[in-house]
Amino acid sequence: MTARIASAAARKVMDRIAAPTTGMNGNLAALTAADTQPPIPVGADQIRTQNVSADLLERSTSVRYPAVSVYCEKIVNDLSEKFRSFSGRVQMTIELRHSQDKLQGLQDALELYADSITQMLDAGRGDWGDGMYYPGGYEVAVGTVKSGGKNFMQAAKITFQIEVSRS
Repeated sequence: MTARIASAAARKVMDRIAAPTTGMNGNLAALTAADTQPPIPVGADQIRTQNVSADLLERSTSVRYPAVSVYCEKIVNDLSEKFRSFSGRVQMTIELRHSQDKLQGLQDALELYADSITQMLDAGRGDWGDGMYYPGGYEVAVGTVKSGGKNFMQAAKITFQIEVSRS
């Protein structure tokens, strides 16, 4: 049952990221100033539901950046509601990797993409259906720049919890 909860939660997050107006790309357009170069929108083929390292991903498939990975890190069934088979929370992670050939501007671009995701989460508080509820709140961890991708690569992990109640 826990595997189905994890994959169902990942699908819910994927649907929210890909939403045309309230998803990641819709927020990117809103965050970009009129006088600056708009960021590259994220296509459906750039969003994955896997927890896979960047170097392994680059060796196994063709990767376009920015790349987004959605996965469940932890499932906690604390039985907070009696007589339910599952009532607890799932800890979800959206890992965002961005790469470019120049070091300058890499972190700014990564932060812009991360801001678009956090705005999506801020606007998505409440009932997500199928017994899932997002109460709000998240944590963003920005990693160091490493070699990889187009030359330089940097990642940000956005971690948040979804409350789940299922019979």
